[in-house]
Amino acid sequence: MKVVVTGAAGQLGQDVLLELERRNHQGVGADRQQLDITIEENVIAYINEMKPDIILNCAAYTNVDAAEENEEDAYLINAIGTENLAKAAKQIGAKLLHVSTDYVFDGTASVPYEVDEPTKPLGAYGRTKLAGEQLLQKHLDEFFIVRTAWVYGVYGNNFVKTMIRLGKERGEVGVVHDQVGSPTYTVDLAKFMVELMETDKYGIYHATNSGVCSWYEFAVEIFKQAKMDVQVNPLTSEQFPRPAARPKYSVLSKKMIEKQGLTPLRDWKEALAAYLSQSNN
Repeated sequence: MKVVVTGAAGQLGQDVLLELERRNHQGVGADRQQLDITIEENVIAYINEMKPDIILNCAAYTNVDAAEENEEDAYLINAIGTENLAKAAKQIGAKLLHVSTDYVFDGTASVPYEVDEPTKPLGAYGRTKLAGEQLLQKHLDEFFIVRTAWVYGVYGNNFVKTMIRLGKERGEVGVVHDQVGSPTYTVDLAKFMVELMETDKYGIYHATNSGVCSWYEFAVEIFKQAKMDVQVNPLTSEQFPRPAARPKYSVLSKKMIEKQGLTPLRDWKEALAAYLSQSNN
């Protein structure tokens, strides 16, 4: 199948293109240089020219803190950009798979969020990503929305790289212990996305690696697996203030993956080991 991947230069987009190649699909990477998804006529023209069977939307404004100051910019990419792709997909009858986020929830739950749980974003990033989901659904009856969380991969800046860098520089780090979720390795997320797009099992999915940890526990495991002797100090969110509020509880229920008979993503510790062996931190 011919697949257009937006956000192709991002950490997820690059792994998605590799996975498409591995599965013998024709992946066409569209980064901002090739396609500005915020301009409707450009999107319509590009998709009409490429005529993909499927569009995988990995493009996003992901700087959570900067989004608080630049909500308009975030909205253009996360909401309007997604709507433009939905319109283009509808025109040519292509499938659309859109990547969304745990930030559509407020993090006050104590059990994993189901796909149909009421949404309530805490900040600008979550609001703009939720708007993207809603605008997509306005134009398409059949779609894939994949919400994920705590994403890291070889090709981008992420928590794992930051921890290893700070660990080497300082030998001691402070990490919040009162925010809980599931790390997600881009290679595993890409595999799930490609498997899903090959089906007609439309709907909203939650996809993260399995298992749950706090950011503090994630950091401890990173240093353990990387065989680094680093002191990790637990902090509260209050001790580590950021411009944007973070959901305290970001655990997403993967029941939809099981229900549809799709392959669950492996345990987060296994995924971390695979990442560390692949990367050259």
